[in-house]
Amino acid sequence: MAEHKLRKRKTSRYNDEVIYAAKFLYLKKYTPKEIAQELGLNSTRPIYYWAEKYNWRNLISESGIEELIALRIITLTERENKSDQEIKELEALIDKDIQYKKQRAATVAKVTAKSAVNSADVSGNERAFADSGDGDERKKKKRVKNDISHVTPEMCQPFIDSLFDYQKHIRANKHHDVRNILKSRQIGATYYFSFEALEDAIFSGDNQIFLSASKRQAEIFKNYIVKMAREYFGVELTGNPIILSNGAELHFLSTNKNTSQGNSGHVYGDEYAWIRDFQRFNDVASAMATHAKWRETYFSTPSSKFHESYSFWSGDNWRDGEPKRKNIPFPTFAELRDGGRLCPDGQWRYVVTIEDALKGGADTLFNIEKLKQRYSKYAFNQLYMCVWIDDADSIFNVKQLLKCGVDIAKWKDFNPKADRPFGDREVWGGFDPAHSGDGASFVIIAPPALPGEKYRMLARYQWHGLSYVYQANQIRALYEKYNMTYIGIDATGVGYGVYELVKEFARRAATAIIYNPESKTGMVLKVHDLVEHGQIEWSESELDIVPSFLMIKHQSTKSGNTMTFTAERTVKTQHADVFFAICNAINKKSLSDKPRKRRRWSVLNEN
Repeated sequence: MAEHKLRKRKTSRYNDEVIYAAKFLYLKKYTPKEIAQELGLNSTRPIYYWAEKYNWRNLISESGIEELIALRIITLTERENKSDQEIKELEALIDKDIQYKKQRAATVAKVTAKSAVNSADVSGNERAFADSGDGDERKKKKRVKNDISHVTPEMCQPFIDSLFDYQKHIRANKHHDVRNILKSRQIGATYYFSFEALEDAIFSGDNQIFLSASKRQAEIFKNYIVKMAREYFGVELTGNPIILSNGAELHFLSTNKNTSQGNSGHVYGDEYAWIRDFQRFNDVASAMATHAKWRETYFSTPSSKFHESYSFWSGDNWRDGEPKRKNIPFPTFAELRDGGRLCPDGQWRYVVTIEDALKGGADTLFNIEKLKQRYSKYAFNQLYMCVWIDDADSIFNVKQLLKCGVDIAKWKDFNPKADRPFGDREVWGGFDPAHSGDGASFVIIAPPALPGEKYRMLARYQWHGLSYVYQANQIRALYEKYNMTYIGIDATGVGYGVYELVKEFARRAATAIIYNPESKTGMVLKVHDLVEHGQIEWSESELDIVPSFLMIKHQSTKSGNTMTFTAERTVKTQHADVFFAICNAINKKSLSDKPRKRRRWSVLNEN
């Protein structure tokens, strides 16, 4: 009887909602300790028990591990003000990512080897990286910082063998003055170019410059290069910039003109289609590669056709102002997918969609059918098929939106690591519930309290497939950390359950928002006004917020008598849902509210 009661008590304590939430976090590569902390469990033992009982380990197939690692790397890289533990985790993940790719190369080599002797040679070559024949001799010499004098081309071969066909094709076209690559998500472009630049710096002594949209993206390049040097060449690289023993310099820069001037070398421009001031970026990048010996490499997923980068990709900026060039044809999209082409403006352009990546050997990393089921056609085409967003009907302007992205490390009154991240300052919350497949989003907005301040999105959260109870508990935890005076919740349909639960602990703050054409119009206009006048800011690393806003279009209702705003709901992580979460928070603002201007005082010295 006692045993029966014990089991019954255990079952009631850990209900299906908790177990489901734990499973979700487990598959996102959370550690048992992190899961226990996230769910408020007193011990990690239940996590291990559930993982064993429900075979969670088997749900993470070997073919999907690299993709999961890549997702986690992106998540941590974009996280503001990372803790020491998160920095260590990021470095460990990049280490693991490189090890998996190296292991895959070894496996391919063994399968294709014609004899056991050849297989043994491959294994021997890999072991040689750690202890090459001149190892003892090097130990006797005085240690040189970032010494790469012992590195040979043969030591690079295992990495080259691990490349997919499309990566090898990019490598084969390294000689072009300008490479312009439009790519699918998560196909290993940053990973490949990190090694290409390191290899080139070692054997040519040439400088390498990485220009990224943010410091966090630049960190990925540096971390990959440091880990690769250790894994393949047994070298510990230090410094920023990294200066190799042969004099080659590796610079990792964000798109800040002041920090970019004065450098010269081969330039790598990452995610250029998402840079706020593309023309300035392009001018700086070109200036750093002015000399004939320097190459320029640009690669990105597509953004909006109204972004300055689109004319750079399409060649329109080359045609502009030159009547003779107006009718000169460029290769078609299909031709650019078919091996790339050298274009009339001197750029070598290449398109790699997810379908091309799969044909090129990346079929072990992706399940395209699952991705098509998960994403709407609109989102899938943009994320994976290299289709630029046609936002001609959007009510928002892409240039104005990109200006809203800032480096939030400069917000000295906000510390996300603190128990009270924003002190006792007032904040507003906005919740957009999960609809058919997309995730539930929650944002925290700081309204301006002092003259000259703007509305600031301090934090955002995404919860996929979790119960109302779990989501309400997450909101409760945030409610206790912040002075949250308002929580706008879309209670039109599925969000009503969350609203009822939140109302229990935040009766005054919780506000049910019932969507109809009038209420939606009012909320959208409030946000539009803030964007148009530059009165709202969010982290520049939140690249998906801009597409979220661009999906909002003006449309008539079914009756045709009223205009309203619509958005295609997609399952892209934080797509249109994050826009509506922001709307629900900003709903607290009155349409007639005007920004408080800074007053300037001067003292007149009358003699």
